[in-house]
Amino acid sequence: MDRINQQILQELSRDGRISNLDLAERIGLSPSACLRRVQELERRGVISGYRAVLDRTQLGVGFVAYATVGLNTHTKASQEAFERAMSIAPEVVECHNVTGSVEYLLRIEVADLPAYKAFHTDVMGTLPQVNAITTFVVMGSPKDARA
Repeated sequence: MDRINQQILQELSRDGRISNLDLAERIGLSPSACLRRVQELERRGVISGYRAVLDRTQLGVGFVAYATVGLNTHTKASQEAFERAMSIAPEVVECHNVTGSVEYLLRIEVADLPAYKAFHTDVMGTLPQVNAITTFVVMGSPKDARA
């Protein structure tokens, strides 16, 4: 990964819809050399896709929380069952298996506090493998570089 490829990735991270011509100009390459590099980064899987960054408030999301989840048992079956349940829950936009005193960290996005309470009670609260849930409500996000 050379300096030019790092610059390309930085620019594409900021604006995935930038034209090849504008990208080449910003990086200081010819358009054909820039396109070859981008295609090579895509072929190697360094660039795995392009996404739209959505304004969640425009989609009715007014409540964001992170929740840590501890399981009753540390078996593969218990983890797989929990992960299956989270994969079909539309409220869960991120699910990470983590180290430490809990097994999972979730990012949950819903309309409001009553919607979160319903998810907490009716979804997570009904899973037999869940032992503990701790919720952290997001009050603001001064930096969020997720795409």
